[in-house]
Amino acid sequence: MQRTLIVITLVLFSVLTGAALWYHGYLGILAPHFKTFGAGQVLADLVIALTLVMVWMWNDARNSGRNVWPFLLITLFLGSFGPLLYLLFRKEPVRLGE
Repeated sequence: MQRTLIVITLVLFSVLTGAALWYHGYLGILAPHFKTFGAGQVLADLVIALTLVMVWMWNDARNSGRNVWPFLLITLFLGSFGPLLYLLFRKEPVRLGE
């Protein structure tokens, strides 16, 4: 069930990202975050959240003997795709809600 939710999330997020890239381009997605303090706050929140997730991935990969670098790089350049792929390819999925 969890892998199914991860795949559904990954597919829907991919479609949304593809549409945003098609209409606005990579810089067009980022540019609005530098126009107002409110939008900048959303970007800062995303950076903080993804940094915390990368720390978790680092520790989890170290404990399970996995190579985390591809997922960290994906996270740095493509955002939430990194953690979603990390969870998808994790041997024992995280139990969400427990």
